[in-house]
Amino acid sequence: MELRAHALTLLCLSDPVLKAAATRELQARALAGAALDTLREIAEPEGVPGRPARPLLVAPRQLARRTPFTLEGRAALLHAVAHIEFNAINLALDAVWRFAAMPREYYLDWLRIAAEEALHFTLLREHLSSLKHAYGDFDAHDGLWAMTHATRHDIVARMALVPRTLEARGLDATPPMRARFAQAGDHRAAEILGVILRDEVTHVFAGNHWFRWLCARDSVDSIATYREMARRYRAPRLRRPFNLEARRAAGFSAEELEILETG
Repeated sequence: MELRAHALTLLCLSDPVLKAAATRELQARALAGAALDTLREIAEPEGVPGRPARPLLVAPRQLARRTPFTLEGRAALLHAVAHIEFNAINLALDAVWRFAAMPREYYLDWLRIAAEEALHFTLLREHLSSLKHAYGDFDAHDGLWAMTHATRHDIVARMALVPRTLEARGLDATPPMRARFAQAGDHRAAEILGVILRDEVTHVFAGNHWFRWLCARDSVDSIATYREMARRYRAPRLRRPFNLEARRAAGFSAEELEILETG
């Protein structure tokens, strides 16, 4: 099957373990030179995205705050990160199949990102198992996919608001979370979070690159366009502290960081 069509098939899978494994196999097919039709418009089927019956999805305010200094708290926090990574598999697969007529490198970027998110989910699921829990044991919220769905007809908004806004929040949140897990003695969790942070820098970099590419294609100013997308789609207001070093590595300009810092 052609890579973009295959990405849609995997997006519709509801079994998270099967989806993660198949997504990593899809990346291997891409690296082996499988067919990639960049121009084909694909109709959206029912059941996008495929999800398991659990976790139960609730409003963010209904989720209890957890501490890594108890076994149950560590499991709940890791479950929350696993849920983000599962949704990140879905959003990367969605970016591959949904938007036609982009350069081949765009699709290869998002296939790589999907495979790395699948690895993150797998590492977290395995560690959760060592804590006597499984993905689905705790409630979760749907904020990441909600924005993915909202921007389904607008690739400029998708690149602006999903990788370089919502996912970029992980660049800020992951280091202190990693430190707390290490302080609690869960060095495996801290190690996994280090892998996630390393890879997420490159994922946000891809979002920055393709957002700017699209702005250049359309001959529009990237900063003004970002502001308009954030207003139109009601993007969440970002909160300090910001991981400026990671954000620089992820391709944010000095002007963008100054705007972020001054609010």
